[in-house]
Amino acid sequence: MKSISSRDNALYKELKQLATSAQARRKSGRSLLDGVHLAEAYLQGAGKPEFCVVAESAVYHGEVAPILAQCEAAGSQCICLPDALYQAISQVENGVGLLLVIATPQPAVPGALTTSAVLLDGLQDPGNLGSILRSAAAAGIHQVFCSAGTAAAWSPKVLRAGMGAHFQLDIIENADLLSLCRGSKVPVLATSSYAQKTIYQTDLTQDLAWLFGHEGQGVADDLLDAASAKVAIPHLGQMESLNVAAAAAVCFFEQVRQRQGGR
Repeated sequence: MKSISSRDNALYKELKQLATSAQARRKSGRSLLDGVHLAEAYLQGAGKPEFCVVAESAVYHGEVAPILAQCEAAGSQCICLPDALYQAISQVENGVGLLLVIATPQPAVPGALTTSAVLLDGLQDPGNLGSILRSAAAAGIHQVFCSAGTAAAWSPKVLRAGMGAHFQLDIIENADLLSLCRGSKVPVLATSSYAQKTIYQTDLTQDLAWLFGHEGQGVADDLLDAASAKVAIPHLGQMESLNVAAAAAVCFFEQVRQRQGGR
């Protein structure tokens, strides 16, 4: 394990730039996984990290030491930083003192939608995006397509909200949702508060793609027109609509309920 004690060290400067600059992460094709839970989720099946970075005070921590040993055995470059230098690159307050630097996964883009998927049109809030990814993974969905203008799926905030879901999904960013809708081999269902049919009146037992839109503006009109059907989530209160992450979870798990014989 390499110890770095100077802020002027070239590798430390590179790590700090990755930690503080979304542009640097995009340009280098890397993402940062901050904390034990994300590290464990990644190591369980996604591969080996490029770097494993630990705070000096965390080297012998009961949860960190096994991860550090696993990374060393895999041939990842392991780096120990004084706590002050580590805190300058960590975005987690009161974290345990461990982060991984990984190559951002780049799954192959399928030619058409052929299985259950989620299409996200311009979602802005990282917490909403991460929550949707977490719910999709829990519901057994494996593909997520994000339009240009959607929050960066591999940003630190989305990763924390996703709680490891990223490594159970194929996440395609900057996707052409209109082409996907028009060429889909499975039904595409768009959520709309103006739809006449509810999710509870719709057969969700087959593979299908869910289409969700911007928090304030909803799904774009051209995408609504290209969807196979529009469905609503009924509610009894006076609120006009649900939070998009809550709406997605309701839809996903109504599909799970129907698929398990609850229709």
